[in-house]
Amino acid sequence: MADNKLFSDFAPQSTQEWIDKITKDLKGADFDKKLVWRTNEGFNVQPFYRLENMDDKAFMNTYPGDFPYVRGNKKDNNDWLVRQDISVEDVKVANAKALDILNKGIDSVGFVLNWKSISKEELATLLDGIYMDCVEINFTKSHSSVELIQNLQALATEKGIALDKVKGGVSIDILSGFSTVGNFCQSEESSFNYLKEAIEAAKDLPNYKVIAVGGSLFNNSGSSIVEELGFSLAAGAEYLGRMIEAGLSVDEVAPKIRFNFATSSKYFMEIAKLRAGRMLWANIVKAFGASNEAVCKMFVHGETSNWNKSVYDPYVNMLRTQTEAMSAVLGGLDSYTVNPFNSVYEQPTEFSERIARNQQLLLKEESHLGKIADPAAGSYYIESLTESIADEAWKLFLAVEDKGGYLAAFKAGFIQETIKATAQKRDLAIATRKENFLGTNQFPNFGEVLETIPESVLTPEDKTAENAVCETLKPYRGAQAFEILRNKTDIYAKENGRPKVMMFPIGNLNMRKARAQFACNFFACAGFDVEDHNGFTSVEEGVKFVTEKNAKIVVICSSDDEYATIAPELFEALEGKAILVVAGAPACADELKAKGIENFVNVKSNVLETLKAYQAELGI
Repeated sequence: MADNKLFSDFAPQSTQEWIDKITKDLKGADFDKKLVWRTNEGFNVQPFYRLENMDDKAFMNTYPGDFPYVRGNKKDNNDWLVRQDISVEDVKVANAKALDILNKGIDSVGFVLNWKSISKEELATLLDGIYMDCVEINFTKSHSSVELIQNLQALATEKGIALDKVKGGVSIDILSGFSTVGNFCQSEESSFNYLKEAIEAAKDLPNYKVIAVGGSLFNNSGSSIVEELGFSLAAGAEYLGRMIEAGLSVDEVAPKIRFNFATSSKYFMEIAKLRAGRMLWANIVKAFGASNEAVCKMFVHGETSNWNKSVYDPYVNMLRTQTEAMSAVLGGLDSYTVNPFNSVYEQPTEFSERIARNQQLLLKEESHLGKIADPAAGSYYIESLTESIADEAWKLFLAVEDKGGYLAAFKAGFIQETIKATAQKRDLAIATRKENFLGTNQFPNFGEVLETIPESVLTPEDKTAENAVCETLKPYRGAQAFEILRNKTDIYAKENGRPKVMMFPIGNLNMRKARAQFACNFFACAGFDVEDHNGFTSVEEGVKFVTEKNAKIVVICSSDDEYATIAPELFEALEGKAILVVAGAPACADELKAKGIENFVNVKSNVLETLKAYQAELGI
């Protein structure tokens, strides 16, 4: 049996033979236009990849745990820490919550201090009963990080805990702060001097991070994956360069840096992003003169992106966060936070936090994704994506360096303009449903009504200071424009009733069903009261029905051939009592327009702008 070749009866096929077969099956359609995907990241994705595509990839010859760490920092596993953040208003309450969630599977805690100072006594209360040598302890939005580090070290010493067992970080991110506010709290010099003090304060805590690189800021501002990675690498290099200029060595600084990335819904690209990021960062740190390869490891904390989360049909957010968590874990990182499904519009509940925790625990304890080092290795597609993302991110990194580094490039507007251009493309893709948000711009929940949504939920997060020296980044969510649209209808309906949109199926059975389904979905995105019908046998019958229903918009759904005669008849019969809309883009559109029919909806329509126009016409 061992000598038998399973596929000996099948001749090997060359890549060209595959292409020839595909081209034949396309029946004249252009191969590149039909099957090659041009990504927002700036490169093409082919419809298939083969072993020969791996020949020129040098990183394929490395092992997990080896430089440049494309295959992960660990040699024999892919384990990560499950993190949950706690907002600290009262230290005793926060401590009680921390102890509770630590018994429910969490092994990394993030205390959000909301820019308040915390004394040593308060810190001791906050950490009471928490084994600092077993649990990762993180602090974000800390007002006095140097003092916090010193107090943490003192507490560990008093408890007899070896300082190399204390893990976590304080997340000082000067550049993200500048990028959202537009200036420094005091001065540029004092800010970086303070960062140096914090690194020196943590010198005896070898596994405690001090510098945070906020890649999630770019992600949540609408950037592409390449932009998130490229600008994050530039920010990391800025920190390295500044601290080395201040007298520290690369060996002292690099291990104190942790990258914070957000995970989007682009499943395979997110896996590749982390693999490419480790490879590029390792080479950057090496170029700064690291004394050994271990210093070149990239440490990553990830979280689910807020950019693609929605307020309407919010349980869909669970589906999004689950795939995001899985792709991040497969890409390899040190810790991860799944944001609760309702966190973008309200304070998370005990239920939503429990679901968020369990989403990771399922991946770890039941899917065992932490057991295998570099589980994505060997996939021709993912390996090719890794290389493509690395190439494009490196080009962007070099472009930033040519402008003097991250801070200089940001002050010049390069980073903001680049991200804004991508965000605008993505917004247009959402408006035209080339990028789908299930439950928001595609397949909305018809019966859902949200009369009150906080204004802050529907607008970009703008923290720009009055003394800002440049434009800032303003995180937002891609669904916001559609949510504003639908919420306007919800508010209007409270006093005026919900405008009814009636389907008018007539004629060809298959065409009218397909177009009615499309149109129902289309108009429901604005929160209109949409109603379908099995079909009318005559225009008179249908007009009587929709008139009795007090329809404000009537959508005729039929075949292109039948539109030429039925649509004008219906238009005249309605006598202006309702807006007539034709579902589709019939060849007779110009003839219909000449007879006064002006409204058409089809797959090429800008859904957002079209629905805004109908709202305005209805007085909403």
